Amino acid sequence: MKKRTLYWSATLIALLATLPLYAQRKDDKKSTPAVSTTPAVASGTPTGGQPKVGPRPYREVITARAKTMRGAFTVHRLDDKYFLEIADSVMGREFMAITRISKAPTDAGYGGEQANEQVLRWERGPENKLFLRVPLYINATLDSVSPISQAVRNSNLEPIAAAFDIKSVRRDTSTIIEVTDFFKGDNQVVSLPPSTKQRFRLIAPAADRTYIHSIKSFPMNTEIRVVKTYTVTPPPPPSFGPSPFPQTSVALPAYSAAGAVTMELNTSLILLPKKPMQKRLFDKRVGYFANGYTVYGENSQKSEEEVFAIRWRLEPKNSDDAAKMRRGELIEPAKPIVFYIDPATPQKWRKYLKLGVDDWQKAFEQAGWKNAIMAKDWPEGDSTFSLEDARYSVIRYFASDVENAYGPNVHDPRTGEILESHIGWYHNVMSLLRKWYMVQGGAVDARARKPEFEDELMGQLVRFVSSHEVGHTLGLRHNFGSSHATPVAKLRDKVFLEKYGHTASIMDYARFNYVAQPEDGVTNLFPNIGVYDRWAIEWGYKPVPDAKTPEEEQKVLNKWVLSHEKDPMYWFGTEINPYDPRSQSEDVGDNAMQASTLGIKNLQRILPNLPEWTKREAQDYGDLDEMYGQVVGQYRRYLGHVSKYVGGIYDTPKTYDQ
Repeated sequence: MKKRTLYWSATLIALLATLPLYAQRKDDKKSTPAVSTTPAVASGTPTGGQPKVGPRPYREVITARAKTMRGAFTVHRLDDKYFLEIADSVMGREFMAITRISKAPTDAGYGGEQANEQVLRWERGPENKLFLRVPLYINATLDSVSPISQAVRNSNLEPIAAAFDIKSVRRDTSTIIEVTDFFKGDNQVVSLPPSTKQRFRLIAPAADRTYIHSIKSFPMNTEIRVVKTYTVTPPPPPSFGPSPFPQTSVALPAYSAAGAVTMELNTSLILLPKKPMQKRLFDKRVGYFANGYTVYGENSQKSEEEVFAIRWRLEPKNSDDAAKMRRGELIEPAKPIVFYIDPATPQKWRKYLKLGVDDWQKAFEQAGWKNAIMAKDWPEGDSTFSLEDARYSVIRYFASDVENAYGPNVHDPRTGEILESHIGWYHNVMSLLRKWYMVQGGAVDARARKPEFEDELMGQLVRFVSSHEVGHTLGLRHNFGSSHATPVAKLRDKVFLEKYGHTASIMDYARFNYVAQPEDGVTNLFPNIGVYDRWAIEWGYKPVPDAKTPEEEQKVLNKWVLSHEKDPMYWFGTEINPYDPRSQSEDVGDNAMQASTLGIKNLQRILPNLPEWTKREAQDYGDLDEMYGQVVGQYRRYLGHVSKYVGGIYDTPKTYDQ
């Protein structure tokens, strides 16, 4: 007991010896330092710790040797270090970080695919720190000054994703931070999401094999490209027999070969519009993708869900053009929608991909715009262009055996304004198109009776899928109800089909007209941009100049919808309704019993001819086997279309004035 008392006494004396001593009389207002045995300490340095380094003069941080590129965030490179200079004008302004895989290892996706996106905002913190906040658009208020806005803020604190030491401050101008380790690291907001890392068993970037390839800045965005080599969790030993647990991760070939996985990632930091676009409130009767959040109003009696359509911002160039549009004249938008064709695309398919984009021009003309959408070849050799740059929308071509294509978009979560899109086009979508067209159109179209289609036929098939995916990037959802607008008898009417096509919307999964019989003389079995598509673009993109608020605009839009309510070609049937037999995938016509009967008759014509249509010299029967499977699958679809009518439920959204 005595030894322990002596120990604590000695410790206390040692601690007291390290503290500065002060004496103060009770009647003194100022402290007077007493004699101290401790050494003098520089201002701002914590006693017993490392010197605190605060902001330094700009010229000491960004020296004459620095290479500078000005833009949304000015970039300085000094040897192997990168600095961002953040102007006061963008401090507190929201921007998006959009991360894409520039180059992917085998089996981990494809170069050009989006990996992550996040809204961010710079915010000054205490102790010379700059914080990177993550705004979450879940709950909101109509204004930022009402009492209820404080309640919303109290329940929706935004996370701090990262903190940076402020290296220098230019008074009333900008703040400088170093970002080398931030981008080389693995912060979630500018890297792969946790789900992707978990799937590929990635742990963390290896510092000695991870480096910044380049950082470039442009007026509205800054582009960061990083090569990251990840360490990997070893896969579990192989098990014998089927595993009782689902496989949630895969071991990439790169790990097997090198024990590590290398990816090249590109992150675009793009400023969100300073003046947000006016929202267009969502309507269930028109098929647009939507965004929204819960709104708490000062005078409301309950919270409201504010849901708005996702669409591009099209605006007149000036007041003269706005006046022309009011008079019904077509005008060009200030900023058209432009899709570039990936230079990796095989030359012979490029024109058909471009035609799929340009086909939407007629729809935009119905909304009052000319030359509102177009496709262009990528300007190869121009170093100011990057395929991952968030300023450019691109149709990316993937060397992949996946039989698919997809049309995503990146949009402003505050308003639904689409900022850019990178359509994904897999090489083997052409294999899928051949199989579809042979089993749905082979009875009528002799061009479909070959083991390999002619380029013109395949090109037109590519064009149709291109138009469909572009429709998604314009904000349009699948309209599985549109094919129900066409009477089965009209699917065999050549004159009707030349005018309207076999479905009112290219956004349906009404692939090809399988109802037409060989004796009908029908030659065009393809879907085209139809009546519904042109109407949907008009609803989403035609300005309502006299409406000052989304609510005022909504009343005008409602009248537009009501003006077409008796015409089935304008009806939207959601793709997510499992009960309504009018909204089915892969069907055509308004009567599944009749349509399926005629479709089966054509399958009976196709089936015995498959050996002849698929034969290739010196090849086995693999293609024939696959096509037999396609016929069986198509037959099951026809039966499924009929069975959905048993116990089906019609679901037609309406407003109180219907």
